[in-house]
Amino acid sequence: MRALTVEEARIRAADLAVRSYRVDFDLTGSGDTFVTTSRIRFGATSDSTWVDVKPERLLAVELNGAALDVGLLAEGRFPLTGLQAENEVVVTAELKYSVDGEGLVRSVDAADGRVYTYGMSSLESAPRYYPCFDQPDLKAPYTVTVKCPEDWVVLGNGAATQVGPGQWELAETKPLASYFVTIVAGPYHLIRSEYDGIPLGLACRQSLKEHLERDAEDLFRTTGQAFDEYHRMFRQRYPFGEYWQAFVPDFNLGAMENPGCVTFADHLVFRSKVTEAERSTRARIVVHEMAHMWFGDLVTMKWWNDMWLNESFAEYMAHRVSEDATDYQGNWTDFGFVRRWWGMQTDQSSSTHPVAPDSLKDARQSLDDFDGISYAKGAAVLKQLAKYLGDDVFLKGVNAHLESHEYGNADLHEFIAKLTEAGAQDLDNWSAQWLRTSGLDTITAERTPAGVILRRASPDASRRPHKLSVRGYDADGSGQTVDVVLDGDSVEVALSNDLAVIVPDADDDTWAKIRLDATSLANLPAVLPKIADGTTRAVIWNSIRDATAHAELDPRQALDLFATAIQHEDSDIAVGSLVRWLEERVLGGYLPYDESRGAVADALGNKLATTEPGSSLQLATVRGFIATTSEAELLTAWLSGERTPDGLEIDADLRWSLVLRLVRLNAFGAAEIDAELVRDTSTEGVNHAARCRSALADGKEAAWTRIMTDPTIGVKELLAAAEGFWHPGQAAVTAPYVQRFFTDIHRTAEIRAGMVVALTVHRIVPEFVIEPDLLARAEALVADETVAPSIRRQTANFADNLRKAVAVRRTYG
Repeated sequence: MRALTVEEARIRAADLAVRSYRVDFDLTGSGDTFVTTSRIRFGATSDSTWVDVKPERLLAVELNGAALDVGLLAEGRFPLTGLQAENEVVVTAELKYSVDGEGLVRSVDAADGRVYTYGMSSLESAPRYYPCFDQPDLKAPYTVTVKCPEDWVVLGNGAATQVGPGQWELAETKPLASYFVTIVAGPYHLIRSEYDGIPLGLACRQSLKEHLERDAEDLFRTTGQAFDEYHRMFRQRYPFGEYWQAFVPDFNLGAMENPGCVTFADHLVFRSKVTEAERSTRARIVVHEMAHMWFGDLVTMKWWNDMWLNESFAEYMAHRVSEDATDYQGNWTDFGFVRRWWGMQTDQSSSTHPVAPDSLKDARQSLDDFDGISYAKGAAVLKQLAKYLGDDVFLKGVNAHLESHEYGNADLHEFIAKLTEAGAQDLDNWSAQWLRTSGLDTITAERTPAGVILRRASPDASRRPHKLSVRGYDADGSGQTVDVVLDGDSVEVALSNDLAVIVPDADDDTWAKIRLDATSLANLPAVLPKIADGTTRAVIWNSIRDATAHAELDPRQALDLFATAIQHEDSDIAVGSLVRWLEERVLGGYLPYDESRGAVADALGNKLATTEPGSSLQLATVRGFIATTSEAELLTAWLSGERTPDGLEIDADLRWSLVLRLVRLNAFGAAEIDAELVRDTSTEGVNHAARCRSALADGKEAAWTRIMTDPTIGVKELLAAAEGFWHPGQAAVTAPYVQRFFTDIHRTAEIRAGMVVALTVHRIVPEFVIEPDLLARAEALVADETVAPSIRRQTANFADNLRKAVAVRRTYG
């Protein structure tokens, strides 16, 4: 089906004024379809337009009381002609439930056979479950009714009332964009509360009831703390009535900011012990989605090129508000180690783009820009802007923006205008440098006979100003800080040149690649363990990781630094992030797997002996040890409850981690996986089993066939199977599938749509096959315009990583 272009959207927005929607859902059928009727009132200044609908069968269309020929539907668009000044179109369609995470998703819980549904509109997905004018700048109030089985409950954007057995009505909403309209319908377990006059609620599958009940107080507390801070910062209170947070199955993202009824992936209802980093991440996701109630929902972008006005703001506010107002701390450390690292890799890939690009892409292509730039880089740029302007001017402009465009739409120019009215100066130049360009400056500290000079190198003609702090450390880890404005190619810094380690941007305030001087690098093994600030350690490690990726630092030197520093690392965020980096890039990537794996396992094993029993740090360390050790006998003993470290609970999810590693060590086979699934019959267990079966040497073909050809597999099971497939320790087993990736992957876009296509490609590319000859195959696929954009983009990212790994191996052997 054709994708909506920006020009088509502009024309339709100019032609139409949507007055209201009434959408009626009938979910009482027993098959894989349901029926929806949309009654849309709208004004028009032209005589023709179209309504978006992607049905299995279009049942009826009426325009201003006249029946139209349903055969006119083409490529998801039904033409409307002979429009009047005021119109009403009524579209009734039979639509198909989704299993790919887009549209109206239907999922069966393996634990008890109960059926759950929820709506995910996203880009291009709303017409898969209700007829609409599907673009962000045609907002209107919605009234929704739902017919469903009598034992179901219904939630949505408006407050839901049961008006009869299996019959629900949702209150009329404020004006909403089509992409965040939702219903949540099924036998969900509900928990209600209230805070500051706002009705609150949580929902989940019945099989997760006890786990959500256990965490409800924490979730409600975080929600209340964030509401207090947002109400303090913004001059308008939360505007959308009730506030439900529904944890739903087979969700393809972390969460979606539907006003009044935010949906979350239900793996965020923790059924096993998790680290404090993971609890903090969940809290930030909660706070991120709450920020969207203002940035995205109250004021919505006009087109997807300005999604940064949604996502970058929500990402920045999530870290800021979580740090300032919630019980969870270390948020900026997490931003440095996890989110910034994600964004830095994206910004140095062939798919990089400006934070606020020109509006050239259609809706389908724009889907790929929900990436490390629109989230992490955009948030870092906003953090830099707030530091540059000062909080008073920044928040004054933000509030003026929200008030001026409430319940409407706005773009970059209108946002900059409000900041300028608030007292900001020269923002046109600032936005041109920071928002309209891509790539990163490189900032280095150079020791000179007279002291220290900070230097900036730009990858293009841009000259971005940086406001940051430079910190120098003595051998004992004590620091001296100097604040600097780097608005030229160099600036003198009032620091001594004999400091052991000098760290530019030590507080992680700007967006740049940091390079440490030779003296600092030489002193790092001794000094890094003594640096108390976790955010500064993240800056240092990002410099190390990036220099390694660009063949500027020997990966063995980076590995040695990890082995030394990890013994003293007290942050579970750092441990988790660094181990993931080693697994994804170094072990089997920059370095041969057999040569490098043991050093990581030994370092983590040594650390495990000294971590506090039962601590979050112990759990993060254990996970890394399990993933890298070759001690099959020890892991088997742990699985049996023997010889386990003091304080470590071998719960359901940790058991599956052990099974997966034992499969990869050829110590376990299909029988052991089946036995574990008998112990854990949950949906989560099914997904874990899929990952483990995909890791079996004799399970590759079955897994490959499911991933590439099965349209019925759910999102979580699909991604689990893809995650289990490749491993650097199984190179011989997976060798036959390397070339098959390039011949088979394009067909996945024919059986799935939306986010899951890119997510699948990201996980099923042959990441650990470091062969230069693959570059030609990858480049040919990227150049093939018959292949879906998301597949080409993820393949381009694979090629970028492959080039780097090849260069590292050529440089360091």
